[in-house]
Amino acid sequence: MKFFNTGLFLSAIFTVSNADSRFNGLNYNPKRDANGCPSLDDVKSDLNVLSKYTDTLRIYSTVDCNAGEMLLKAIKGSPWKLYLGIWVGQDDNSYNADKDEIIRLSKLYDLKSYVKGVVVGSEAIYRKERTAEQMASLVSDTKSTLGSNGLGSIKVTSSETWPWYQTPLINAVDFLFVHVFPFWEGKTIEESSDVAFGHIYDLQKVAQGKKVVIAESGWPSAGDNYGASVASLTNAQKYMSDFVCRASAENIDYLYFSAIDAPWASTNNASNVESHWGIILSDHKTPKFSGNNWFDCTSAPKKPSNSTSTKTGSTQTSSSASNTSSQDSTVSSTLSSSATITPGIIVFVSTVVLSALASAIF
Repeated sequence: MKFFNTGLFLSAIFTVSNADSRFNGLNYNPKRDANGCPSLDDVKSDLNVLSKYTDTLRIYSTVDCNAGEMLLKAIKGSPWKLYLGIWVGQDDNSYNADKDEIIRLSKLYDLKSYVKGVVVGSEAIYRKERTAEQMASLVSDTKSTLGSNGLGSIKVTSSETWPWYQTPLINAVDFLFVHVFPFWEGKTIEESSDVAFGHIYDLQKVAQGKKVVIAESGWPSAGDNYGASVASLTNAQKYMSDFVCRASAENIDYLYFSAIDAPWASTNNASNVESHWGIILSDHKTPKFSGNNWFDCTSAPKKPSNSTSTKTGSTQTSSSASNTSSQDSTVSSTLSSSATITPGIIVFVSTVVLSALASAIF
C-alpha cells in the first residue's frame, strides 16, 4: 500500500481547475466575523474552496489572527504562494509585530518556497498616517531585516492607491503593488476597464523599469451605487471578466479583490458595499457567480494601439488588515510604477497527472 502524497494531490487540484475561472491571485482575509479568528481547519477549508480559482493569496497582516502561521501550515507541500502583509498604522507597533512574526516564521517554515513577496503597509499614505518618505524607510528597514536573516531573495513592496504611489516609495520597492478601483471613481461599467488600465499605463511610464502589479481591483455585487458606478451582480461579473481577460492579454500581473464576502466589514463610508467584493459568498463555500466559465475574453476591452494615459479624478476604497478603508482623493499628476509582468499560468489536465494522482492514492 502506498502512502498518500498531499503535495501531489493539491497540485492535481490546481491542475484540473477550469481555466475560465482562474485568477492570478486573490486578496484574502480568513475572518468569519469582526471579532472571531478562524481555526486552522477553517483556513484549510477556505484553501480547498479557493484552490479552484487561484494558487496565490495575499494577507494584510501576518500576525493578526495568526493568519501567517496558519496559512503556512496549511499550504505545506502544495503549490500555494503567499504575499505576507506587514500592517502599518500611525505608530510602529503593528509594523514591528508583523515584521518580527515573519522572522519567527522563517525559522519554522521555508518562506523562500512559499512567499512571493512581503507587503509593507496598505494605503497608509492615502490614510495620511504615513508619508511616502516614511513608507520608503520602512520598506528599506524590512529589506535589511530580511537580508540579515537569510531572506534577502524575497522581494519587498508596499501597497498603495494609484494616485499616492509617489516617487520616494517607487524608489524603495522591488516592484509596485497598486490599488485601482474605477467603482470609487464613479465610472460606468462600460468605461471602467479603460479607466483602470489607463492608470496602470501612467504608472508604467514612471516605474523606472520596475514591475507593476495590480494588488487590488474589483467591483461590488451589491450595495449602494457610487456616482455612475452601479453595484450589482451583473456589473461585478462584467468588470471581473473584462479586467482578468485584459490583464492576461497584456501580461499584467494582478490579485483580484477579493476572495470572500465580508459581512463584518466596515460600513462607515460613502457607499454600503464593503461586504460584497468577494468571489465566494460569506458562507465561505458558495461561488458568487454561476457556471464554470466566468470570463468571456472574446469581448473584453483591449489596449488601444495608440494608448495614452487616462487622467481622471479618483475616489476609491479598498481593504486593510482586518477592515476596509474608504478613499476619497483627487488626482492631478501622472504617477509611477512598473511594467512587465508574468500572469498566472493555467495548466490543463493531463493523463500523466491523473495517472500520478491515482498512483499516489492507491
